[in-house]
Amino acid sequence: MTKLCIIMIGLPARGKSLMAERLREGLSADGLQVCVFNNGNLRRASLGYMSGAASFYHPDNEEGRMLREKIASDNMQLAREFLQGNGQVAILDATNGSRTRRAFLEKELAGIPVLYVECVNDDAELLELSVKRKARLPEFGGMTRGEAVRSFSQRIEYYERIFVPLSRDNEKSYVRVGTLDNRILEEYGCDSVPFYIQIRDILVSDWIRNMFLVRHSQSQYNVDGRIGGDSPLTPRGVRQAEALARHFKDISIPYIFTSTSLRSGMTAAPLLEEHPDSQVIALRELDEINAGICDSMTYDEIREKMPEEYAARARNKYDYIYPGGEGYVTLKYRVAMGFRKALFLSGAAPGMLVIGHQAINRMILSLFMYRPNDAVPYIYVPQDEFFHIVATHRKKLLELVRFTG
Repeated sequence: MTKLCIIMIGLPARGKSLMAERLREGLSADGLQVCVFNNGNLRRASLGYMSGAASFYHPDNEEGRMLREKIASDNMQLAREFLQGNGQVAILDATNGSRTRRAFLEKELAGIPVLYVECVNDDAELLELSVKRKARLPEFGGMTRGEAVRSFSQRIEYYERIFVPLSRDNEKSYVRVGTLDNRILEEYGCDSVPFYIQIRDILVSDWIRNMFLVRHSQSQYNVDGRIGGDSPLTPRGVRQAEALARHFKDISIPYIFTSTSLRSGMTAAPLLEEHPDSQVIALRELDEINAGICDSMTYDEIREKMPEEYAARARNKYDYIYPGGEGYVTLKYRVAMGFRKALFLSGAAPGMLVIGHQAINRMILSLFMYRPNDAVPYIYVPQDEFFHIVATHRKKLLELVRFTG
């Protein structure tokens, strides 16, 4: 029986555990016996709050180093026993940043093919948000949230001191992956690695268990026919938001992503009452299209005061750019970045909810609906229905669901 050990590599908060879980889920769906062996889970179970302190990871803390090495050895032994039995793919999920650690693992796994998967993400804002998410882990239970954030940030700094990147001189087979956009940055020596064709497909696939894409509820500007602005919800909009919250009362939504606008936040408010433990993250990338000098105007006003602009937009809505603002064509990168940040931050959560705007949601939907560009501005985005999206390397689902009459 063919065996493989995948060894995850990367600094903390770069998406290693998320990618390890995707690999487990994807390869298991292909009929393989797969198990993830996570050093952090074993460490937390063994040491509890002790391992939350940044000093535990200081390179000069000999006691901490020995405890970490023992946990790595114990976890590797569990993985080896799994592979010696009916297991086919063991995934060692840890930083594994030093060459000494990797040499130890290779020696202990002699005779078993090894593939290193390095996770890379250098987006500063995303790293900051990821650290805040990590600060909720049980090992920080004895700290305030601020203390936990500082402790985890210091931990990253300590790991950076000893981190040695993968190299062709030292590692036989590896793949380096950008975890924000699921992009392979480098492959080396992978041609003979078992199951690599499946692994590569999983690494570059978006992985959405359940995404609920919602347009903000009715705002005052919707009633007035004005574009842009930052108007509040109308009484009807508040009722729509409350109906949305009732619909999701018994549905798990650990993460709620909004734009920075008032109307998006107001739509999220009733959801938070039903899900007080949900994390709400406002992303600027999800803000509505910038209408420039046309902001807060009605289309009738634009037609009367700027007939040339009105006609240019009517001729080609996708490529038209508001003077001093944006167009669908320039939204593409911004919205894709916000969408990928939401996927990264929600991790392996069973569900996430995105409260966007008409143009923003159209751009997200265009990633799944395969519409030509000139049709994107006409995608139907109602305020009393939401899109449910599932996407893995084996399954694609997009459905429109009504939550209120």
